[in-house]
Amino acid sequence: MKVSFVSSQAISQAMRYQTSRLQSDLVKATKEMSTLRVADTGLALGARSSISVSLHREIDRLNGIIDSNELAATRLKSTQIGLKELTEAASDLLANYSTALTDAVDPTIVQQQAEKVLALMSSVLNTNLNGENIFAGINTDAKPLNDFLDPASPNRVAFDASFAAHFGFPADDPAAAGITSADMDAFLVSIESQFLGAGWSLDWSQATDQTITSRITLTETAQTSVSANIPGFRKLAMAAATVAATFSGPLSDEARIAAVEHGIRFLGEAITDLANQQGYTGVTEQRLSQASERMSTQIDLFTGSIHDLEGIDEFEAAAKVTNLKTQLEISYSLTASMQKLSLLNYLS
Repeated sequence: MKVSFVSSQAISQAMRYQTSRLQSDLVKATKEMSTLRVADTGLALGARSSISVSLHREIDRLNGIIDSNELAATRLKSTQIGLKELTEAASDLLANYSTALTDAVDPTIVQQQAEKVLALMSSVLNTNLNGENIFAGINTDAKPLNDFLDPASPNRVAFDASFAAHFGFPADDPAAAGITSADMDAFLVSIESQFLGAGWSLDWSQATDQTITSRITLTETAQTSVSANIPGFRKLAMAAATVAATFSGPLSDEARIAAVEHGIRFLGEAITDLANQQGYTGVTEQRLSQASERMSTQIDLFTGSIHDLEGIDEFEAAAKVTNLKTQLEISYSLTASMQKLSLLNYLS
């Protein structure tokens, strides 16, 4: 008769291996139950795992663009608020100038209204959002507009120098009372380049004409900022600055009327330009919103495809975890029983 020997040590090692494997399987099953996705996509999908990787990469790209669109939308919203404020200010100033032509309005009041608009321009066009100057074009670190109300500012220095060079005396000189309507018209025409030409970039603005271009979908881009250099801002600045600076002295009535009429002409153009810019900006805001909605739909489709590849049934996952826990408890129990076996116990 052949006798077989069974080693308790071998059995104990086998039980430890089985327990270790069950523990590992339980960790994976618990993860699958919480995520409702396979724990190891490479093992579960095989050759199809590359499809899953591509879908995840596309979702990450789309989410990145959506986040970028949210930042651009915030910038455009602030831009629209600024455009609206300045359009309303231009309209109010136009009404004040028109009144000044028909009624005996104190020139000081007209000057104060012009200065008020210039102060608002400095405030609005130097708006900083999330550390970026939103009206600075692509030069977002630079402060876009110099303050004309500061006597030492380059734009005010350039204006005062041009006035003195043209007339031979400063604006606050008593001789200013002798300036005629024709003289004032000639001067205002001579300084238009300070606002509408190269002088704007030299003395008024540090903004770039080039604005921020944002990718709003995988295949589309849009201009998502407005520069302080657009014609509407320049014309508004000219209409306000020429009155604010020249009314500081004892101008004759006819010279004041010439300055106001000049301002009225440019204010009308400025209001039209700013209103058009509001429309363009609104179209861009709409494009951003629609682009993000389309990409969200794409993400939903990709997420569904990933679920079809990697998803698991929650009830099956829960049953698997329960089954593994039961097996593990049994394994622990058997291991404990094996540890109690000894020759001394057998002999006793």
